[in-house]
Amino acid sequence: MAPSLSLERAAYLRRLGREKRLILLAQILLLVGFFLLWEVAARLGWIDAFLLSSPSRMAATLARLWRDGSLWLHLGTSCLETAVGFLLGTAAGAVIAVLLWLSPSLYRVVDPYLVVLSALPKTALGPVFIVWIGAGPESIIAMTLAISLIVTILEVHNGFLATDPGKLRLVKTMGATRAQILFKLVLPANFATLINALKVNVGLSWVGVIMGEFLVSRAGLGYLIVYGSQVFQMDLVMASVLLLALVAAVMYQGIRLLERSVQNHMEGLQ
Repeated sequence: MAPSLSLERAAYLRRLGREKRLILLAQILLLVGFFLLWEVAARLGWIDAFLLSSPSRMAATLARLWRDGSLWLHLGTSCLETAVGFLLGTAAGAVIAVLLWLSPSLYRVVDPYLVVLSALPKTALGPVFIVWIGAGPESIIAMTLAISLIVTILEVHNGFLATDPGKLRLVKTMGATRAQILFKLVLPANFATLINALKVNVGLSWVGVIMGEFLVSRAGLGYLIVYGSQVFQMDLVMASVLLLALVAAVMYQGIRLLERSVQNHMEGLQ
């Protein structure tokens, strides 16, 4: 029976790999087809290339930015601000969520304030941060923190509260301390919640950075978008949006790779 099962599993794995390759090919063809249709529509006059740009015009704009050396300045500025805000927001949010789980009384005290802060439009705080901190990268990072921190706290803490109550009662009857329950049960059980918080924070961090750069910046993708719209250089605007989508996708894929790596490591330990 064992060889038969092995052959069936090998056939299943081949079929699964073939399906994944077909899906990847379909995704690539869909993207290429979209840009080809966009280019054809612009060249044939189906759309206004001045307002909607085209792939070739965006490529020319990116090449010009590359030649004058400003591409890496703007891209690096936004990526650095996003990385700092992303790491600070995720780490601080997770730590605060742990403290609130360790102290249910503290959570009941601050819960209504967290709800209000979560509902508050964070863009309204942008001018406040500029006045308090100054017109620089620090205020942009503060804007990013304001957007991602509260969401991280609420999501991670809700995940902690949803931990299997049966397992919690079991470890409590065995005499586990609060800290042991946290590190031995709650955190491992909420690995998916923590990863999901990272994925959500990728988008939220970019939102915070771009909104901050809209308000105050001398460099960055948000600065290029605002400048391009002010001088009606839609090629620059669309090229900046494309770059923004690419780097956000790269960050998201990085989180997925981290997720698979940790999962494989945990499976190896088992």
